[in-house]
Amino acid sequence: MFNPTREEVRQFFCETWRKHRENTLMSPLETMALDAILAHPEYHAALEDPELSETLEQNPFLHLSLHLAVAEQLSINQPFGIKERYERVLAKAASRHDALHRVMECLGEMIWHSQRHNTPPDQAIYFECMDRQLPR
Repeated sequence: MFNPTREEVRQFFCETWRKHRENTLMSPLETMALDAILAHPEYHAALEDPELSETLEQNPFLHLSLHLAVAEQLSINQPFGIKERYERVLAKAASRHDALHRVMECLGEMIWHSQRHNTPPDQAIYFECMDRQLPR
């Protein structure tokens, strides 16, 4: 299983941003990451100088990583059924980006629960949170 260090994550996003600025060939994963980077111009300076991220209210590398995780999950529909739930959230959201942020919140909730209780990630928690994103 791929388990990058903090520095490797930072380097991945910074390198992706550099490749974009220099119009250099990117891997499919970098292209997917670039979509999230372009949706967050407030992080561009931190991608050019990662030390700036220490002064920001939100960790851009964590935020972009969550974007990338959700994009990857949606691209392969894993956990199975996420695509269908995302489509329902998207239909009620203000924008695609808003829908992604709602799903990212749910992914974060599942991860928090897993870490807090020292248990494996629970798809039911993830999907219940996504279902709560829908108006009744």
